[in-house]
Amino acid sequence: MSNEERSESLADQAAAWIPPWERRPSPGPAPVSDRDDVDDTAAPPEPATPPAPAVSPTPAAPPAPAAPAEPVAADRGGKGPLEGPVATTIPPRGGRRAAGTVRESPATATAMEEGELRAALEAILLVVDEPVSELTLAQVLEQPAERIGAALDRIAAGYTEAGYGFELRRAAGGWRLYTRPEYAPYVERFILDGQTVRLTQAALETLAVVAYKQPVTRSRISAIRGVNCDGVIRTLVSRGLVEECGTEPESGAFLYRTTILFLEKLGLNSVADLPPLAPFLPDDVEEFADATR
Repeated sequence: MSNEERSESLADQAAAWIPPWERRPSPGPAPVSDRDDVDDTAAPPEPATPPAPAVSPTPAAPPAPAAPAEPVAADRGGKGPLEGPVATTIPPRGGRRAAGTVRESPATATAMEEGELRAALEAILLVVDEPVSELTLAQVLEQPAERIGAALDRIAAGYTEAGYGFELRRAAGGWRLYTRPEYAPYVERFILDGQTVRLTQAALETLAVVAYKQPVTRSRISAIRGVNCDGVIRTLVSRGLVEECGTEPESGAFLYRTTILFLEKLGLNSVADLPPLAPFLPDDVEEFADATR
């Protein structure tokens, strides 16, 4: 290289030189040197293409906020409530339960213990004013009717074995507590004597004829008693001891029978439990029947 070419090259370098405090930092990894022998005119490297931003999935809808619980300040024994995070919470007002929960009934269909079942039956039997059936008791206690019947039989047998002054027996298709017959005089003296309207002798005779001959017509009752019994029949019907049950096919006369109230008052389950008449008939009944023919 000649001296003239070297001087022109040095002049060009001097003209292109930039002081360090005016130079811009290079984007490349290598720092810019402030040495005089480094060529600062070189083109900076091209920046790398930035990566494409990742596409985030669409966020799901946030769940509905639950009803806020009401904070209840803790009691400090009369010193006032505690303030701050020390508090208990109670469910929201309105009595609403979470979805899917089932309210438990106090009376469930599960099997009751034997002692609890006996006590429940006795409590009901003490307040009934008429015989109650096994089906009704089974529905109330939510127990099988077979178990109710067996439990009532055991209760009745236990009262009899213990010699209680009352007994449990079937009457009018149901169950009810009754005083024992051997203590009837004491019960009559305490409650019944002079405080009830008794049936007349005619009414008792007519009622007995209806009980043993039912269904029976009024003419048949009058023929058996030997007197007209129309007035007595009306009295028995008004007291609910006798009722009409159809008509006789041949004559069209009304037929009469005893009612459920009759069975309840006598403590009978059905008319089949009536005592037989043979022991009460006189010895010469056949001779008396022949004489009246």
